[in-house]
Amino acid sequence: MKAAEIMTRAVVTVPENALLVDAVRLMLGQHISGLPVVDTAGRLAGILTEGDLLRRAETGTERRRPRWVEFLRSPGQQAEEYVRTHGRRVGQIMTRDVVSVAESTPLDEVVETMERHRIRRVPVTGDGRLVGMISRADLLRALLREMPAPDSDTHSDLTLRQAIEAELSAQPWSSRSNVTVVVVDGVANLEGVIYDERARAAMCVAAENVPGVKEVHDHLEFYDPNSGLIYGP
Repeated sequence: MKAAEIMTRAVVTVPENALLVDAVRLMLGQHISGLPVVDTAGRLAGILTEGDLLRRAETGTERRRPRWVEFLRSPGQQAEEYVRTHGRRVGQIMTRDVVSVAESTPLDEVVETMERHRIRRVPVTGDGRLVGMISRADLLRALLREMPAPDSDTHSDLTLRQAIEAELSAQPWSSRSNVTVVVVDGVANLEGVIYDERARAAMCVAAENVPGVKEVHDHLEFYDPNSGLIYGP
């Protein structure tokens, strides 16, 4: 899946010379926490987010440092911070170093980019122009589309057992040789010994995800190597 397949194309944007007060009203009115900023040619120039507006003179939230720290800061740094806390135009406040992706970027790379930079949304660009936006909500919508619907078809118990065993055998965390799968009337029973308690939930999930499985019953026992004791489910 590519970025272009899930991105929101009708993106609310704001020009660089827009008044900050109008941009804030727009963010509140549209219930969005970030606004892409574009220049007169429609190219992505920056992004205005809630984080850019946390430290403002109007709310008395400018950063206050000890005098000796301020003494060590250059006049240029102080001037730059003054602009961010007192500026009235979007272009003065916005973040200019914007992380973006291309329309052809695979979705796993989009997610990796969002995680690495700790951002909630990422602009999508084409030929330098803003063509869309991907937010966490877009990822949720994509997830919902891809999640399988309940399977109403009838599957034999043998087919279900084989499918569960195949899925477990394919997982590196599964101690498959110590677990027996028994399926009766579509209900999967997991029996045997596991050596890591975390494998219990993973095995149940693997069984639940097999189409046609009605329920999963956990009869697995956990062997604790520290105490030498075996604990039931």
